[in-house]
Parts: sequence; structure tokens; C-alpha cells
Amino acid sequence: MFRSLIQTVFGALTFFPGVYQWRAKKLGSGGSFSPRYCYSIWMRHIVLAKKSKLNCFPSVVAELGPGDSLGVGIMALLLGSDKYIACDVVEFSSPEKNLAILDKLLEMLRNREPIPDELEFPRVTPKLIDFSFPSKIYTNDYLELCLSDERVEKIKSSISCSNLMIEYNPQWIKKNEIYNRKIDMVISQAVLEHVDDLESVYALQKYWLNKDGFVSHSIDFKSHGYSKTWDGHWTISSWRWFLLRGNRPYMINREPLSNHISLLKDSGFNIVENYKYFKDATLTSNQYKKHISQSDKIEKFIENATNELG
Repeated sequence: MFRSLIQTVFGALTFFPGVYQWRAKKLGSGGSFSPRYCYSIWMRHIVLAKKSKLNCFPSVVAELGPGDSLGVGIMALLLGSDKYIACDVVEFSSPEKNLAILDKLLEMLRNREPIPDELEFPRVTPKLIDFSFPSKIYTNDYLELCLSDERVEKIKSSISCSNLMIEYNPQWIKKNEIYNRKIDMVISQAVLEHVDDLESVYALQKYWLNKDGFVSHSIDFKSHGYSKTWDGHWTISSWRWFLLRGNRPYMINREPLSNHISLLKDSGFNIVENYKYFKDATLTSNQYKKHISQSDKIEKFIENATNELG
């Protein structure tokens, strides 16, 4: 309850100019700064891509919402990708952090370390049956080519300059035409639950992908601390949700899985696999249905209130 109150107070404070920017500079996004986390995320998505007979060696990778580091994208580059595009609404990352992460990831790859599993990251999805190093995907000969000194130095230069193999694009929604049919893989980890205009974002990804491209997304439907229970955010009233959101550039969107699936299909995607991980519901079906029926009213309430505040 105390944490939820703090979230509400902070949301209200973000209507004052500079408050959110100060918080972002001090605390970051709370995202992927841990090299072991980034290693685990990339490997999990690629192992499942292999299982689904998708392209395990994407040349161009785009990541939605990389957060505090570009670690997942650095993994992609170290393992053979030619270009990584980081798409975020707020630029949290720094070259110094990313260079330190690269050094650790390089060490892990050269040692063929197993994928950090559920003991280390119990809440991370997607989950795997086998967390051993995927040597059938990344063979010794393949790694020798990818991790050559010359190639690693090129990646390091890109981290410092962001103009060779790495592109940081905080305006990716507005400047999307340059990616038309050029991307092999779009990846995100606990990001799409924060996107307001899901319809446009899914359609945009379809526009980006080449004919053999695919998306791999892990979506976290929990309350993110906005309620006492994991699903309690679906019962928060419209006026309180307005205060919680405040003037933040993003928050959770409270969209259920069914909406994500519907939007993917509407955008022309073929869903190859859908891995679901369940928690016991604390809401009744009537409470959930009430949220769904009120969702349009909540959206209109927030829109009107924001316009009135300028």
C-alpha cells in the first residue's frame, strides 16, 4: 500500500516540468544493466527461435525499450549481427556502461558459459528446459569468426560513436520509413506492457520486417508495484490512474494478452508460438469484465484531463 501511495504522489509530481527527467537521470529505467541478465535474455529468445525454426542469425536486429543498457543488442552483435537498432522513448544508456557490459559478455561467450537460469533470475521469461550453452547454434568455428579481435574492436567503436553497427533512435515511431523491410528480428523484454499505442507499434514492426523476419516479445502483465496484488492494477479507478500516470512518457497500459494477440493478427503476423506463464488470479471475473467495459471511458478521462492541464 505504501509503495502504491508513493507511486501516486510521484505521478502527480511529474506534471511539474523537470521532475521526471530528474528521476530518469538519478535512477535510470530500472532496465537491463546486468551483463548476465542481457546474456540470459538474448540466449533465451534465440533458443526458442531455433525451436520454432526461425532465423537464429539475424543480420539486422531492432530492440524496443532497451532501458539502462544496450546489452541485449551487444549480444546480438557479438554473435554475428551486422546492425543493432535501439528504439526507446528516453535515452537512458551510456557508452561507459555499455563498454563495461561488452567486456563481461565477451568473457562469458569465450568461456561458453551456460544461460543464467531460474535460480538466478526466477521471474524472467521466456523459460527454457535446457539452460546449457547453445553449442548447436553457436559452434566453436562460428564463435571464432564472430569474436575475432578485429570484429570486437569494430563493435567497441560503434558503442562509442553510435554510427557504425549501432543506431540509437529515440524517435523510432516518427522516423520509421528508413527501416522498411530491412529488419530480420525485433525483440523486447518486458516492454510492450508499457506502450500506449499498441496498434501502431505492432503495425510498424510488420512494416519493418523483411519477408523472413520475426518478432520475439516477452510481456509482463503484472501490476509493476501499482497495486498490492499482481493483477490489482485492473481495478484502479480512472481518476487515480490519471494521477499515477502523471506526465510520465510511459507507464503500463493494462492491456490483456488477448488484445496483444488480436493486434498481432490484425497487423498480419502469424503467431508461431505463444508461451504463457500463469499466476493465480486475485480478481473475480466480474471485476475484470468491469475494467474491460470501462477501458474506453478511462482512456477518454485521461485524454480530457491531460488536455485541460495543457
